[in-house]
Amino acid sequence: MRPKFSPKARTAARERLLQALYQWQLTNQPTSEIELQFMSENHLAKADVAYFQELLQNIPQKVEKLDHTFEPFLDRHLSQIDQVELAILRIGCYELTQCEDIPFRVAINEAVELAKKFGAEKSHRYINGILDKVAKQL
Repeated sequence: MRPKFSPKARTAARERLLQALYQWQLTNQPTSEIELQFMSENHLAKADVAYFQELLQNIPQKVEKLDHTFEPFLDRHLSQIDQVELAILRIGCYELTQCEDIPFRVAINEAVELAKKFGAEKSHRYINGILDKVAKQL
């Protein structure tokens, strides 16, 4: 059975989502405004727009629950986590806990790839370790 979505479009949606969540974390701007900005500036070409919108609406609503899920596995206080890494952890944790159609290995791998592309030099290892522990806990 073929998936109802394109994996490449989902990956593109996650990349844009990371940028949108980063903006939300830094500015506390309403997600509806950020979404409009991304839609109007054509940042979502080749992306799964519905998936981008779903996660951009839901992650901020569940941010406390998501943070609480991975916080026990952090080696420092949440406030000391780099904002890019924090956004990636929130995306990965959301996919692990809320997206039953996404295998845990895919959710973790996508988060690791985001960290390799946008994070600090070895942040992908950090992200992998934390999300792996979250997946085992679930």
